[in-house]
Amino acid sequence: MSVDLKRDLAAAQARVEARLDRALHHDRGDLADAMRHAMIGGKGLRGFLVTESARLHGVAEDDAVHAACAVEALHAYSLVHDDLPCMDDDDLRRGQPTVHRKWSEAVAVLAGDALQTLCFELLAEAPNAVAMVRSMAEAAGRGGMVGGQMRDIAAETAAEPLSLEEITLLQAGKTGALLTWAASAGPRMAGADEGALLEYGQCIGLAFQIADDILDVEGDAGTVGKAVGKDEAAGKATFVSILGLDEAKRRAADIVDVAVSALSVYGEDAAKLRELAHFVISRKS
Repeated sequence: MSVDLKRDLAAAQARVEARLDRALHHDRGDLADAMRHAMIGGKGLRGFLVTESARLHGVAEDDAVHAACAVEALHAYSLVHDDLPCMDDDDLRRGQPTVHRKWSEAVAVLAGDALQTLCFELLAEAPNAVAMVRSMAEAAGRGGMVGGQMRDIAAETAAEPLSLEEITLLQAGKTGALLTWAASAGPRMAGADEGALLEYGQCIGLAFQIADDILDVEGDAGTVGKAVGKDEAAGKATFVSILGLDEAKRRAADIVDVAVSALSVYGEDAAKLRELAHFVISRKS
């Protein structure tokens, strides 16, 4: 990651955290503390995608930050619930104890619920709010992220391992839906054509998941910030288990090339998004 991209991601995350502080300014106690804990320490990719795609379409940063914080809140909710004992049963997230370990399972469930509803509260303040709320509900719900999570659960007890096509469909929902939503948020807020950034987002989502599968094999838990090797231990079908490590890396690189090509309509204005595409598959966490 270049110094500039590292700085830009940190700045986007700082804006998200500042907006979260405003939203929770009067909230005290375990629920608010757990919500803050869940949203701090991430890479801020989704929030950055929102604000950068907004910049490309002339949407003011002060307007875009509502949507940036919204998607990070929705993402945090999904991680809090995904870490629960009834799901992936993880002790670490972003190098810190998961919410249910730091507080309790009940607090984790409620913090996740509150982060999900906060997402829609924030989107109500974004430009083109109705379209933003509707599209987020579609991306996060049964046809998107939650549907992908359900397919993932079903795959654990399936008689046969998933095929490459089935894994791609699963991850397009579980991981890709929110990244695609974030990448296309700018034109959606501006009422502009979403085509190029939808394609970019879909590619980024797929490349991100392939990189995650690679990190589960090659990554170090201390760097990644969560347990690694769990997919192989559980016998889960992944892009690496089907394609092999080298082919998975080649596939991710090819997908990033497609993502970068989709940005050609924006010229040099999309330089940061091009760099982000390459970072998605070179990251160590």
